[in-house]
Amino acid sequence: MKSNFRSSLAEKIRSMSLIFVLVAAAAASAWAVFAVPEPIVDRMLEDDIRKQAKHWQRRVVLHMASVEDAFENGTINPHDAHMLTLLPEETDVFRYRLLTSGGEIFWSSRSEEIGEYEANAFFTTHVSRGEVYYMHETLPAYEVDGFPLHDNGYDSSITREVAQVYVPLMHNGHFDGAIDFYTDITELRDTFIRRAQLSLTVMTSIALLAMTIAVYVVFKTNRLNLNQLRARNEHERQILDEQLRLAREVQLLGELNEWLQSSRSLDELFEMVARFMTHILPTAEGSVYVYSNSRDVLDGCSSWNGGSHREHIHPEECWGLRRGRTYEFGSAEIQFVCEHAEPHDGRSYYCFPILAHGETVGLMHLRAIKENCPEFTASKKLAQMCAEQISMAIANVRMRDQLHDQSVRDPLTGLFNRRHMTESLRKCINASQDKGLRLSVISIDVDHFKKFNDNHGHDAGDMVLRAVGSVLEQACDGDEVACRPGGEEFTLIVPGASQEDVMTKAELVRQAVEDVVVRYGEKALPRITVSLGVAHYPAHGTMPQDLLRASDEALYDAKAKGRNQVCVADGADPAPRNPAALPEMQGPPDRRAAG
Repeated sequence: MKSNFRSSLAEKIRSMSLIFVLVAAAAASAWAVFAVPEPIVDRMLEDDIRKQAKHWQRRVVLHMASVEDAFENGTINPHDAHMLTLLPEETDVFRYRLLTSGGEIFWSSRSEEIGEYEANAFFTTHVSRGEVYYMHETLPAYEVDGFPLHDNGYDSSITREVAQVYVPLMHNGHFDGAIDFYTDITELRDTFIRRAQLSLTVMTSIALLAMTIAVYVVFKTNRLNLNQLRARNEHERQILDEQLRLAREVQLLGELNEWLQSSRSLDELFEMVARFMTHILPTAEGSVYVYSNSRDVLDGCSSWNGGSHREHIHPEECWGLRRGRTYEFGSAEIQFVCEHAEPHDGRSYYCFPILAHGETVGLMHLRAIKENCPEFTASKKLAQMCAEQISMAIANVRMRDQLHDQSVRDPLTGLFNRRHMTESLRKCINASQDKGLRLSVISIDVDHFKKFNDNHGHDAGDMVLRAVGSVLEQACDGDEVACRPGGEEFTLIVPGASQEDVMTKAELVRQAVEDVVVRYGEKALPRITVSLGVAHYPAHGTMPQDLLRASDEALYDAKAKGRNQVCVADGADPAPRNPAALPEMQGPPDRRAAG
């Protein structure tokens, strides 16, 4: 009896639940039929009217003799005014206005508005920035030009749905003004809403009927097997959860490896690590440290899940680094806290040394997000695999950076080589062509360099080249590029500077080189001087080889005129310079210690 009663009660509860679901679905369907169409229709009408406004604007512009002059001066000639009055008769527009960039109405289908200013804030916040602004309002019928009111007069109870569109007029990226269109959408809106309501009524009725049949069939089919399925489903769910967890970990590890291998810099790599570790190990807060170039400290690079990292830590502050293997705090009877983990609150943590090619490159520190967290302890193996992925990625990025640096740098002076010079000059020329920026090239050659090699040896010549390279490196500012194409020749690419500033920089470089003192052994080498040739884009060429050829020819002129001076290529008008009035340029450090 009790069993039958419980079964009957459960059946009634299920039936009531089914009825409640169906009633709720019916109520939701009714609400959707009567409430949903209006916003949808308004959105469709907005998109359609925005497109029509573009055509209306085009018709207005085509009918005007000089659009830019009219909008700039805020005046319109009689012929244009006559043509503009025809637009409401040919389109659905019943009223429109022409506004200058300052918001003044200089023509309107309502003449009394001419001379007024647009007072709405959106004109400056949206329209003046080139955005089409749309408004939908319900207005009294007497405000709609041409609407037949008959004997009702100014009856405010008669309303119309009116769409107002501000279409900006842009010319070469400059805001010249705007055209404000008004159109009556009442009949069109009502028609669309009725059609949408009818369609939704049919669809919701079919959906409700199908849902009722489906729910009833499913309920009758599953009722007898419910208890048996519960037990089996629970067992299968546990197996599936475990499989999904393993599959998710494998997938995330694969994605982590793929993203880390595609990172272009260590900063980008550590940003990826922080994002992935938040998902891979949600029960652990962590941080990553990497050895500095001097390998005396580790720099804090990234942290996640509420963790924090210090700016620098010393290797002896971590038991994992000191012992050369993973250190786990919280699993042994006797244990010690790492100095970098202080202040410590008793939570378990791991310190994973990050190894790459047999060398320790960093440290990954993970701490349980709360006390007594078994999930954190169970994730040790997964965390170890993450550390291995991170270590290989760090090694690859560093190796790639070293190879790239070696491919574009001159090993003697540290300046960019000929390959990078040509590529940089091509990019600068493209930027100058696109944005109209200035660009200049300065060719530099060490005077009598052969004498340094012949009289003092090639080591002394190398010291001279390094000294000149140091001057050029210090002279570079912003996007300027200093290069050594080869031998005793140097090139300075100067984008965005006027010809006068370029000549000033060239003279400053010449003075700075002249002030350099290089000691070789127990004596100072003779004074170093350079000759410089300047070429400007596009006066002396529009191709890299043309600019370089022109600057070289100017360099040869400087050599022919006695060396240790600056010459500009033929065809430019160099600004007069007074070397005595030039600002002092800090030269490279004293080279006495180098000899």
